[in-house]
Amino acid sequence: MYRVQLKNFEGPLDLLLFFIKRDELDIYDIPISYITNQFLEYINLMEELDLDVASEFILMASMLMSIKAKMMLPQEESDEELDEHDPRYELVQRLLEYKRYKEMAGKMEDVAEEAQKSYFRGYTKVDQVDKQASGEALKDVTMFDLMSAFKKVLADIKKQESVHHVEKIEFTIEEQTEYVLDRLQQSGRTSFRAMCSEIKNLTKIVVTFLAILEMLKERQINLYVEDDDPTEFYLDLKPVDEIIGTPEAN
Repeated sequence: MYRVQLKNFEGPLDLLLFFIKRDELDIYDIPISYITNQFLEYINLMEELDLDVASEFILMASMLMSIKAKMMLPQEESDEELDEHDPRYELVQRLLEYKRYKEMAGKMEDVAEEAQKSYFRGYTKVDQVDKQASGEALKDVTMFDLMSAFKKVLADIKKQESVHHVEKIEFTIEEQTEYVLDRLQQSGRTSFRAMCSEIKNLTKIVVTFLAILEMLKERQINLYVEDDDPTEFYLDLKPVDEIIGTPEAN
């Protein structure tokens, strides 16, 4: 099994906000039973991929289960949508505060990016690539979007294969990294699902997905989402203007 660790991996609050955005849930009226089941399902998927599940995810899971248990107890009726007596109150406040910080961080990142365009350090002499990417990569693609797409691919494979075979892992992350790069150099922007449909082997798909995570970590490729469907994402090489060359000596 191959272990992949991402330095900027999203935390449990990011995962909850992902569910709220994906399923268009009301943050002030969270369906706690549904979101708890979704949260536990994603933790299980992270463990299957051998991703490092931080203790904060386990803590959040226990908090959700505690809230779920309290929601099953008889409660006094209240005219307010959400008050301090609601078991979800503390969680909602944390989500709202985290959401504000996240939005502000995004604005500060935009300001920093604009500043980099105005004040250059040295100059940007680029390396040559076989095929230049087209379009702009969307920055709102999160780790959980990738995991959601990966779940969709696994569901497609399970529909095709009803018998489980025990196999020795004969594929490496390095080999699949070369496969993905070769595919992008030859064909340009490629759908992740289309790539997996050609691979077909479940174990090879898992290793390919881990290779893609490593390539994203090393900033070798970009991700794209079309038609506002985060479960259908595309891979492509970085555009030439994103590849910074080595500055020449003065």
